[in-house]
Amino acid sequence: MPRIHDILTALEQQIPLILAEPWDNVGLLLGDAQNEAAGVMTCLTLTADVADEAIREGANLVVTHHPILFKAIKRLTTETVEGRMLLKLIRAGVSVYSPHTAFDSAREGINQQICEALGLRDIQPIRPRPPSVEGAGRAGQLAFPLRLSELIQRLQEICPAERYTFVGDADQTCKMVGVACGAAGEFLPDAAALGCHVLVTGETRFHTCLEARALDTALIMVGHYASERPGVEQLAAALKTLWSPLKVWASQVETDPITFSA
Repeated sequence: MPRIHDILTALEQQIPLILAEPWDNVGLLLGDAQNEAAGVMTCLTLTADVADEAIREGANLVVTHHPILFKAIKRLTTETVEGRMLLKLIRAGVSVYSPHTAFDSAREGINQQICEALGLRDIQPIRPRPPSVEGAGRAGQLAFPLRLSELIQRLQEICPAERYTFVGDADQTCKMVGVACGAAGEFLPDAAALGCHVLVTGETRFHTCLEARALDTALIMVGHYASERPGVEQLAAALKTLWSPLKVWASQVETDPITFSA
């Protein structure tokens, strides 16, 4: 069986951590990379129920999109929900790794996956990092113009969610589409400057919605969970292909914490 180090080395070849945003906390955040890998679980966010699933089902490596220990902590005790979860993972010998914004921006990362699923052409980073073709966000051209409502219908097949919110006219024509998963409304001015007719993101602030209207750039908010959860499912499938003897899966208990009233 491979060591956890072997899996992480292969992962970082596909998702270079150098692509992460400066403020991010990525890489191995908990555990011993020299341990032999017993099982790997991916998830969007490592919560207490997801951690219990990893331990129960025999994973000793969790690849979580959103980092644990995002901010510095001064105490690790059972007095907090996070502390209880982390101590349980430590006792069970579970390592935790997060690629976060590096995965968003990688050549085959989440934003690229959404663009390819939409069939976009001439895909480019919204914020390139010269001389690399990689960078943050993505933008590309639809093969044929779509009404905003039609684009929303297509996105529902890629990033399923109970409900989307959007800014713009449902009948307006979209040709160039920007994509920035998660909470990425700050990409709106960059997308508009590139000539995007619409920016697809997970969620954003009210004032960004007003800015979108002022810029005459449509904004589709598919939900934070819906924009990123398919990516961690694809990541599990890719790891399973590389390490077929291992049990590898995407968390089955993880759900979107947001629901909508009838």
